[in-house]
Amino acid sequence: MTELRRLRVPHPLVLLTGCVVLAAGASYVLPAGEFDRAQDEATGRIVVVAGTFHDVEPSPVGLFEAMIALPRGMTDAAEIIFLVFLIGGAFTVVDESGTLRRAIGSLVRSLKGQDLLVIPVVSLFFAMGGAANNMQEEIIPLIPLLLILTRRVGFTPLVALSMSMGAAYVGAAFSPINPFQVQIAQGLAELPFLSGAFFRAVFLVVALTLWIGATVRYASRTRMPPTAVTDPSEDAALTRSDHLVLAMVVLTFALIVVGLLRWGWGFNHLSAAFFIMGVIAGLVSRMGVTGTADAYVKGFREMAYAALLIGFARAIYVVLQDGRVIDTIVHGIFTPLEGLPQLGSALGMIVAQALIHVPVPSASGQAVLTMPVLVPLSDLLGLSRQVTVLAYQYGGGLCDLVTPTNGALMAMLAAGGVRYEDWIRFAAPLYLGVLAVGAVAVAVGVAIGLT
Repeated sequence: MTELRRLRVPHPLVLLTGCVVLAAGASYVLPAGEFDRAQDEATGRIVVVAGTFHDVEPSPVGLFEAMIALPRGMTDAAEIIFLVFLIGGAFTVVDESGTLRRAIGSLVRSLKGQDLLVIPVVSLFFAMGGAANNMQEEIIPLIPLLLILTRRVGFTPLVALSMSMGAAYVGAAFSPINPFQVQIAQGLAELPFLSGAFFRAVFLVVALTLWIGATVRYASRTRMPPTAVTDPSEDAALTRSDHLVLAMVVLTFALIVVGLLRWGWGFNHLSAAFFIMGVIAGLVSRMGVTGTADAYVKGFREMAYAALLIGFARAIYVVLQDGRVIDTIVHGIFTPLEGLPQLGSALGMIVAQALIHVPVPSASGQAVLTMPVLVPLSDLLGLSRQVTVLAYQYGGGLCDLVTPTNGALMAMLAAGGVRYEDWIRFAAPLYLGVLAVGAVAVAVGVAIGLT
């Protein structure tokens, strides 16, 4: 009991606020420094210029300025926050229609006697979402429905998070097509998009097999008696309108994948697509305009806490930027890699990217910050640029599984009613396992000269 009490972590808002204060303290301790920046013609993004790091005038952030960073973090993450609100509203409409609950009941009945198959089926769906569009915030409104599913078959809430959030993060990190990670990083490294796709796909299968297998094992060991059905609609057959709504959901996700990969869609495009999906779902389900609007309002209320967590997490980065120490952290972490041999440098890049992902939990932001520094370094060491991209993917992407500065992670844990320390007890060994898979992939890439 004493050990459990010692491992307890503060409330997520307290934890994130503490991280903001800690970031402000870092601005007093770390030397201020910056890289020069320029626009990258290939991607159109503002990126750092390698070899230009220099000292700048210190800009320490006081306690009051750190608190001002909290609403500024909300503003900085506005596109993501509005995406969370509109996705939450859209899926609340679908839930209020009864479609998802009847779909869950149908899935449970079809797997009667083989309930453990729920885990690989659901995990593969979310892993594909992670691989295709870096699915994170989109999962938040689905957590309550996944809890209904897991209760129906006797699994704990932690299993619901592992087979949704966990599988999505692993799929995103090992993806050959993720537009927010591999596509941006390959563009900055001047590599063709989809180069090395088969290599990535092989290790994606390995990592997912490890994650899903461990989730199944945990679910078997912690299984409880299934919860009895209290809502008769959960055992009702799917109606014609249910099939239309489910088809709309699938079509929306397919449209989003195409939009991200081919049309350059951003968060606002995703928000619009989900909003339209929710409106059509409400009308198809005969909820009417008022009923659909009421469901959206309910969804907005339920997503407010998740939005706060995302904004508080972004405030950490805002404080470090104001203190002019973000580039100092990047420079300090990557500089020691210059003296290592090829394999040591490549594996060191994984560790370095994981460390940088704590203060910079944005996948795309981390790419534009680190890849321009690492590409010249890898060229100097004779290291394949493709391997450098792999190190970025595995180091930064997998860190999303455990870093408390990831607002989406904290929001999903809150939605599932799972404490952060309980998640860490389960996920930390698995995180090290899939990280080892990534390290093997990088080592193989170095050995074969992956291009």
